Amino acid sequence: QVQLVESGGGLVQAGGSLRLSCAASGSIFGINALGWYRQAPEKQRELVARISSVGNAEYADFVRGRFTVSRDGAKKTVALQMNSLKPEDTAVYYCYAKFFVGSMWRDYWGQGTQVTVSS
Repeated sequence: QVQLVESGGGLVQAGGSLRLSCAASGSIFGINALGWYRQAPEKQRELVARISSVGNAEYADFVRGRFTVSRDGAKKTVALQMNSLKPEDTAVYYCYAKFFVGSMWRDYWGQGTQVTVSS
């Protein structure tokens, strides 16, 4: 069974930094995109950043220049370095991955980790 486990969320003051990590486990035969989404209360889940299998990174406008996504394919991990955090970054952050499992590509989500930025 494939699982994504996140770590690194917490409470930080505005202007501070946090690093989120996500590790995958299970029988994975291929890794496509890896990334992070977030969902604030009463809002839809939105893309934060994602990185392709060849390392091309894509960022939402509201985090570009502040957040950095990275991956280690061999270790099946993806990380999100968040700097210059703002109160509006407060949300539950979800790790996302597209893996080849069994005989097809499938989407997987982590359980979510809370990030709270105080003003």
